[in-house]
Amino acid sequence: MKTNKSFSKRLRVTRRGKIVSRVPGHNHFNAKRSGSEKMRNNRASSMQMTPQNRSRFLPN
Repeated sequence: MKTNKSFSKRLRVTRRGKIVSRVPGHNHFNAKRSGSEKMRNNRASSMQMTPQNRSRFLPN
């Protein structure tokens, strides 16, 4: 099965094997948000994936 490239570009695997991604939906319409809210949404969040999804969405 081919790797889903568009999804794999949004993820990053850390040294210890955690899968980290950006919180979706924060590319525009940020002018009305407060500074603390923008900083909070700038952080990456970890994801939980099953081994089946990991092999499907991430390259080897």
